Amino acid sequence: MDFILIAVAVLGGIGLIAALVLYACSKKFAVYEDPRIGQVGELLPGANCGGCGFAGCGGMADALVKGADKGSIEGLNCPVGGSEVMSRVADLLGMAIANGEPKVAVVRCGGSCELRPKIAEYSGLRTCAAMNSCGAGETACGFGCLGCGDCVAACQFDAIHMNPETGLPEVDDDKCTACGACTKACPRHIIELRKKGPKNRRVFVSCVNKDKGAAAMKACKAACIGCGKCVKECNFEAITVENNVSYIDFEKCRLCKKCVEACPTKAIHAVNFPAPKPKPEVVEPEKKEEEA
Repeated sequence: MDFILIAVAVLGGIGLIAALVLYACSKKFAVYEDPRIGQVGELLPGANCGGCGFAGCGGMADALVKGADKGSIEGLNCPVGGSEVMSRVADLLGMAIANGEPKVAVVRCGGSCELRPKIAEYSGLRTCAAMNSCGAGETACGFGCLGCGDCVAACQFDAIHMNPETGLPEVDDDKCTACGACTKACPRHIIELRKKGPKNRRVFVSCVNKDKGAAAMKACKAACIGCGKCVKECNFEAITVENNVSYIDFEKCRLCKKCVEACPTKAIHAVNFPAPKPKPEVVEPEKKEEEA
């Protein structure tokens, strides 16, 4: 009996000492987590898409709380939740934010199957990343869309699909959250996030081909040839030509569409604008017969 009592007492003493040690360690090495991080995390959509620049919504919540402690959360934005979610987060943190204009993914390649025919047959792994690592792909353009749909696979919101007739990806403006997953997935960086614009109207150069004019046109009939006619037409200094290709700055563009009309290869696209009204036919008056 004495041995049993001694064993119980010893074990109880060891347990008590261990409990005291663990308690002391928990106090000394405790990591404090601001309760606001969890509250902000509950407001975020939980998509964990990485569009905000962080690994997930937890990282975004932590950054928002730290930014609030420093006095500003400007530059932090949840593309999925948009202004509505960010407004609720700002109210929770007692901050004010400027409402940023919504963005949408834009495919900057107009080289459809008709305008950019195949010159080779690729038989490897059917992904854009694999095809791009092997060379120019199945067409003569080494800059345009490869057509394997890596962007489609990367989108968590069913906002981008491949058009079987053109062989190009098309973005659904209503579903796109501007998370940037498709832009990261494209090995040729032809997808860009741009402002949606008023009434979802946008003007952009649908080409990223950096070859000189003749070579670019040989590869694709819709290529930008870097002629600079669009630059001359723009009154707002919104267009520049660099590396033989034009680029329209959406911050400066006023959607006048003069550049669209000036482009000789129709490489500049205007989206969601109303169809132009047909010009009235000018009827010439019949010439009166000269009197004999």
